[in-house]
Amino acid sequence: MSMSADPNRYLNMQYNRCGRSGLMLPRLSLGLWHNFGGVDVFANSRDMILRSFDLGITHFDLANNYGPPGGSAEENFGRILRHDLAHYRDELVISTKAGYLMWEGPYGEWGSRKHMISSLDQSLRRMGLEYVDIYYHHRMDPETPLEETMSAMAHLVNQGKALYLGLSNYSPEMTRKAAAILRELGTPCLIHQPPYNMLFRNYEKAGLFPVLKEEGIGCINFSPLAQGVLTDRYLDGVPEDSRAVKPHGFLTRDRLTEDVLSKVGKLNEVASERGQTLAQMAITWCLSVPKVTSVLIGASRASQIEDCVKGLGSDLLTDAEIERIEAILA
Repeated sequence: MSMSADPNRYLNMQYNRCGRSGLMLPRLSLGLWHNFGGVDVFANSRDMILRSFDLGITHFDLANNYGPPGGSAEENFGRILRHDLAHYRDELVISTKAGYLMWEGPYGEWGSRKHMISSLDQSLRRMGLEYVDIYYHHRMDPETPLEETMSAMAHLVNQGKALYLGLSNYSPEMTRKAAAILRELGTPCLIHQPPYNMLFRNYEKAGLFPVLKEEGIGCINFSPLAQGVLTDRYLDGVPEDSRAVKPHGFLTRDRLTEDVLSKVGKLNEVASERGQTLAQMAITWCLSVPKVTSVLIGASRASQIEDCVKGLGSDLLTDAEIERIEAILA
């Protein structure tokens, strides 16, 4: 049975302009990196997507290899789109990516024209779409000329298979070069997707944000909660049913050092004094960065998404709170 969306859904969300473009993105977007694959419970995945839309989250972010197994997140999203959200396609921003290993042989990864075009064709079939709103190159290819990768992406826009183009995990220098190529091809870079949170700030330190500002490129950061570390999940240690002990995924127990868990505990104290959960404050912190257009959250249940959206109503961090957070993170 298809859903009937909440008619008041847009009252829950604010939308920001993405770089120098006409596209508005919700302050929170939903990423399908984890918990939407073939190994996961489909009913729960569906519940999270539909609840997100009811809360005003209009942007859903995927990649060709999301699962596991690779491709299954796109297949599941396509199934939900077909049965529940087809009527609302023009209210959705759907993105996918190519670049990481997806199929066997020499063309299943990186940034060749062959890979970029074949991958999007596969993604469109899996999701049952004629086009995606944003198509990303997922990682820089050191062996393929940048001009080849960018011209392949521009070709897909000209074919009508993608409306906008983005980059993910690109260094500031390569972002600038890619943006120049795309601008010359008449398909400017819309958005950059880096990992960014209170515990991981490498791209900020490398100077990415000034480049995005100069180039007029929006920013949507992934892992704002450090894959669940910046939540109440690990305040009392590492639960046996947590992501850190799952056989698949990128968060491993050895990353949860005593130093990290000590910082998390102190950050939680700041959040509590603000009347926020730690997850809510972590998102507020990201949105306090002027260049951040949208924060890309993940979730394992709908209540986590509700908690994140609720946190958008809190006050911005004060200068004193930011200084205190910086001291904890030092």
